[in-house]
Amino acid sequence: MSLLQKTLEKIECLDHGITTLARERVDNLIKPAKSLGKLEDLAVQLAGITKNLEPSFDEKAIIVMAGDHGVYEEGVTNNPQEVTVAQTLNFAKGLTGVCVIGQVSGARIVPVDIGIKSELPPDVGIILRKVKNGTENMAKGPAMTREEAVKAIEVGIEIANDEMAKGAQILGTGEMGIANTTPSTAILSVLLNCDPIGITGRGAGLGKGGIEHKAEVIRRAILINEPNPHDAIDVLAKVGGLEIGGMAGVMLGAAANRVPVVVDGYISTIAAIIATGIEPRVKDYLIASHASQEPGAKRASELLGVKPMLAMDMCLGEGSGAALAFPIIEAACQMLKRMPTFAEIGMDI
Repeated sequence: MSLLQKTLEKIECLDHGITTLARERVDNLIKPAKSLGKLEDLAVQLAGITKNLEPSFDEKAIIVMAGDHGVYEEGVTNNPQEVTVAQTLNFAKGLTGVCVIGQVSGARIVPVDIGIKSELPPDVGIILRKVKNGTENMAKGPAMTREEAVKAIEVGIEIANDEMAKGAQILGTGEMGIANTTPSTAILSVLLNCDPIGITGRGAGLGKGGIEHKAEVIRRAILINEPNPHDAIDVLAKVGGLEIGGMAGVMLGAAANRVPVVVDGYISTIAAIIATGIEPRVKDYLIASHASQEPGAKRASELLGVKPMLAMDMCLGEGSGAALAFPIIEAACQMLKRMPTFAEIGMDI
């Protein structure tokens, strides 16, 4: 049995007995009913994920998947493709946005080369799990084979398993890959059955042809490859990216071990849509961090059915939004553990 299949068989629903108890407790804490809003819902979800009325997430890891894209050669961005490898090396040096924000809550940043075009040197603090040296140009044919897509997912599962074995109690997902808003938007266009022009954004920088050219490249990729919207792995293989598959695998692996996953912005949300397309129960384990400024982000969150908790006008990627959300998650846990009920302090209401 494949690692993917074994993982899928382990994914269960939330513990509804625990969520019922958690909701009862939250509703009886010394505060007006519902006065802590989404923080209350988050606490109940975390209890249901962990089967624990006092969940704790002292050990945090953000897994950053890095990969390149063959569609880059279509001129969809003005950024040099070499930025992927340069910025990935900066993760290991602690220099990037997610590294700095992650320090606030002590999150460990785990950079993974799942598909960078060039070869990284060993022993520089990057986990080398390359499936291939970047995807193929999806405007000319499939981005990868189905086998490569499954392998990318399984790499994500393996990295998640490794981090949880090291003690991680909660994971975040992040990515690095020049041109990766193009496959992300292609996936969303397929699953929404809509023209890409209305959901295509600038990404990290537009090529000379602008939005129209980028959308036309996406249209061409969908037309040539005919991805099956009812088969998430087929969509991933034909118009997706290796880092998208890797992040989907992280989500699947975490869910199989009853560990919550904090989803970053647009591209991570697309990975979450792929993960839930493979196994819908994964949705119970996802916490959406922030509403990205990318035009397709709102539609992606609506399709996933998980509303982001933050609106910070961010679109950096890297897992930066996930890092920013960790303190809010800690607050939800502290509310559940440390705030007493009216009965516990002898208040009769």
